[in-house]
Amino acid sequence: MPTPQDRTEPAGSPLSDEALTACTIGVLPSWGPPVARDLITTLLSGDRPFPCTFAVAAAKKHALRFGFVESPHDDGAWGPLVDILDGYLDCYQELGRDTSLVVFFRPEEQLLTLEQYFARFWSVLRFLHEKDPQPWPDHVPTDPNELMWEFSFGGTEIFVVCNTPAHTTRHSRNSPGFMITFQPRWVFEGLEPESPRGAKARKVIRNRIRRFDRMEPAAELGNYGEQGNLEWRQYFLPDSNGDSVPACPFHASRDRATPDTTPAGHAPGTPHSAAPAQDGTTTSEDAR
Repeated sequence: MPTPQDRTEPAGSPLSDEALTACTIGVLPSWGPPVARDLITTLLSGDRPFPCTFAVAAAKKHALRFGFVESPHDDGAWGPLVDILDGYLDCYQELGRDTSLVVFFRPEEQLLTLEQYFARFWSVLRFLHEKDPQPWPDHVPTDPNELMWEFSFGGTEIFVVCNTPAHTTRHSRNSPGFMITFQPRWVFEGLEPESPRGAKARKVIRNRIRRFDRMEPAAELGNYGEQGNLEWRQYFLPDSNGDSVPACPFHASRDRATPDTTPAGHAPGTPHSAAPAQDGTTTSEDAR
């Protein structure tokens, strides 16, 4: 996303109070509307087209869903995130393929370094894993360095993207505050790299990345299941091409005790009705 000096506010609000309320899962705090509208302004900009055409389509269709968490640094404030993500997994297929859950953490005056945000991001995913009401899917490896690994929650495989204020060069990963986007793997069906739609989308998005970020697409971007690709490396991109990516600190556990947080209407151990095992051919952010 662009830095603040690159942002332009169009005439009129791009997201009405009514629409924002309808698109919010959980509590909408007083600081929420400005950050959500800032994102929508970025996605709908005609002056600087956002790279992900599917995110733009989701914004136009009001198919994005938003969640708000009071602190990016205090894990005691992360509890609502479990219900927010679980609530989204209950409804996302009703919204169509062009959908994502965007979780905003309350912006703070004291910004962190990119390395600190990296550690914070993986701490949030570990927190979600520890609080997951469902076991880790049997068909998903627990080691992020295995080819078919993907973060999973509620029995659903989810591609995750992190944006931070510390991404000052790679504008498509910049945001005023700490922000995490969750995309169930189901949204990528039909975007296989060998399919006409997938190949076209990947070409368009890569060209838009070049213009938006003013650099080549990150080498970490790749296709799910393709030799040499690791999904976790795409979740939190370095700020510049050539920068090193730290080792992944996340490792799932199948022996973890399932917390007693099963939502109403879900039998313990029953995954959400979305994501069957993928065959490893669909794309990730590269085709989104």
